[in-house]
Amino acid sequence: MLIDKDDLSFLKRITKAVLDSSKIQPGQRIVSSSGPNNTKGVLIRPGGRDDYPAFWIRDYSMSLETGMVTGKEQKHMLLLTASSQCDQSWITKGGSMVPFGALPDHIRIDDGLPIYFPGTYDYEDQGNKFYGMTPPYCDQFYFIHMAYYYSKSTADYGILSANINGRKLIDRLEIAFGVPPARLENQIVYTDTNFRGVDFGFRDGIVITGDLCFSSILKFWSARELAELFQKLGNESKTKKYRSIAEQIKKAIPKVFADKKGFLKASTGISGQPDVWSTGLAVYLNILEGNVLKNACKALSDAYLKGTISYNGSIRHVPTTDDFSDSTAWERTDIPKNKYQNGSYWGTATGWVCYAIAKADRDNAKRLAKEYITDLRRNDFRKGPEYGAPYECFYPEVFNANPLYLTTVACPYIVFNSPF
Repeated sequence: MLIDKDDLSFLKRITKAVLDSSKIQPGQRIVSSSGPNNTKGVLIRPGGRDDYPAFWIRDYSMSLETGMVTGKEQKHMLLLTASSQCDQSWITKGGSMVPFGALPDHIRIDDGLPIYFPGTYDYEDQGNKFYGMTPPYCDQFYFIHMAYYYSKSTADYGILSANINGRKLIDRLEIAFGVPPARLENQIVYTDTNFRGVDFGFRDGIVITGDLCFSSILKFWSARELAELFQKLGNESKTKKYRSIAEQIKKAIPKVFADKKGFLKASTGISGQPDVWSTGLAVYLNILEGNVLKNACKALSDAYLKGTISYNGSIRHVPTTDDFSDSTAWERTDIPKNKYQNGSYWGTATGWVCYAIAKADRDNAKRLAKEYITDLRRNDFRKGPEYGAPYECFYPEVFNANPLYLTTVACPYIVFNSPF
C-alpha cells in the first residue's frame, strides 16, 4: 500500500463525510434559487455545503467504487439517468445539438429536466459554442459504468432488461456507447473545430480538438464493461464485439498519443499537450504496456521530482514545463492562467498518478500520497466553517474552488484502498 493504515482510515472517513454531505434527500432544498429534490430518491451532487443544486452523472459515477453508495440509492440514480437519455435529436437555441442517445451533463432536482451542456441550469437556454456543439462525450461512458457497477455490486443483472421509456436498459447502454464520434479504423474518439465536443467535463472550459485521449480511455473502459455485461446475459457475439473494440483502442492509444517525453498527449489537435491525467489513468486501467508503460511512469515520476505536475499532493492537467505560453497553460481557453481548469491543482487525479509513479519509483509515489493526505488533514472541513478541504481545485495563494468536493477524495480513496 502507498499510504499507511492510519492515513487510509482518515481518507475513508473524510470521503464518507463528504459523500454524506453531498446527498440530497427527497424533498431537500439546497439553495433558495432551486426547488427541492422531487425525484423521490436520494441524489448525490459533486460537493457539499451550498454548491451544485443538481445531480451530475460524471462526478457521481467516478465515486461509485468507494462502495459507499447503497444499492437502493444507486438504482434510483441509474434509472433517473437512463430516463433522461435523449430519445430525439434536437438543436438548442444557441445552435448546439443534442444527439439521439446523449446523456445529460447534469439533471435538475426539482423537475428532473436534463441539462445536456455545462454552464447552466436553464433547460431552454442550454447549449452554446463555448461548451461545445454536442454534450460532453464522457457522460455516455460514465452512464455505462453506473449500470455496470450497480449490476455487479448488487448481482441485479435483471435490471439490464428493465423497460425505460420503451427501451431496455442494455439497449440504452449500447446507444450511449455509440454517441461520441469515433475513427472507424481504430475506435478512437475525436472531434473537430467545426462541430466540437468536450472530451471530459473536468476541462469543459478548454478547447481540445482532434483525436481525444481521455475520452478514448473512457471508451476502452466502457467497452470492457459492456463485454462483461453481455457475457452475464449470455450474448457471446456482443461479448466478442466489445472485447474487440477494447483491444483496438488499447493498441491505438500509445500509437496516437504517446509523445517523446513519455506522456500521453491530450489530443492530436488544439491543446494537444502532455496530459498528466490521461497518462495516469491509462496506466491505472492497464492500457499501456512494455516500453510505453515504462516511459509513461518514469515521465510522471521525474516530473513529480521536478515539481512540475503537483502541489501539496494535488495534480495539474498540464506540466508547468509544457504550458502553451506565459499567459495560458492550455492552448485555447477563456479561463485565466492558473485558475480552475487552466493550471490549478486537483486532488481527483492524485490516485491515478501515484499508482503510475509507483511503477517507476515507489518512494516517490509514497511521498506524493503523503503530501496529499497532509494537505487534507491541514484543511479538513470538519475543523470548522473556515476550512473547506477537500476543495475541487486550488492554486497557491490565489484561490480555492468549491469546498467539500467529492471526487477529490473519492477517486484517490478508490485507488489507495486497492492492493498494489
